[in-house]
Amino acid sequence: MSTASNTFKPGRIGLIFMYVVYAAVVVRALSKVSSPKLLPWYLVLFFVYLVLVSALLWRPGVPRVLLHPYMLVQASITLMLLSLDPENDFVAVLWALLCYQAALIFTGRTRWVWVGILVALIGASLMFYLGPLRGLGIALPTMAASIVISAHVVVSGEIEAARATSQATLDELQATHRRLQSYADQVEELAAMEERNRLARELHDSVSQTMFSIVLNTRSTQILLERDPDRVRPQLEQLQALTQNALAEMRGLIAQLRPQKE
Repeated sequence: MSTASNTFKPGRIGLIFMYVVYAAVVVRALSKVSSPKLLPWYLVLFFVYLVLVSALLWRPGVPRVLLHPYMLVQASITLMLLSLDPENDFVAVLWALLCYQAALIFTGRTRWVWVGILVALIGASLMFYLGPLRGLGIALPTMAASIVISAHVVVSGEIEAARATSQATLDELQATHRRLQSYADQVEELAAMEERNRLARELHDSVSQTMFSIVLNTRSTQILLERDPDRVRPQLEQLQALTQNALAEMRGLIAQLRPQKE
């Protein structure tokens, strides 16, 4: 059994609901006090009940080992309030608030064990003080409300947990996407650098070979100019063609080296 405390902290609406219901019970109980001697007992017990409930909801760091005694004390206070004047049967609504609290601070089977105990106490206490039939008739609406409230807390907690899990998964997917995008950019950059290096090598090899041919043709032209001037013209034309081809090849490779515009 899990007994982790405050697995699902109540929201603002839940807290408002609790305090409004508590205030309604207190006002009605105090307005129907049958004896002035009971008034101090009501005030003290209501105050202690409020302090215990508020401390548990607003300060979730209560050690696990103290949760069960804590709930027993609160249940005892509620039973004492009901015993002061059983005709104030609406005090049993405080059991429903304890069911709400139990659904918040416990998990798993422990949660439903406590809800079952509190629901049983509602019926048993009213049947004991008011008689079986009358007590059961008065207790049934509060018992049903306690179960519905507890189920609502459980469903809300599961929805909140599912939302948190979905958000965590989404954040993880987004982080993974950013990393993959960064890796893709790096791979693309490396591929571009490799392509530029390849083109640079081709440019170097091609230009070197062409320039070597131009140098040879130039030297041959110089020799022919001294020995056989008639053959100089074809040699110059070949030299011009080599130069133009080298220039065109250099322009093509340089164009490939330029970064492409997106």
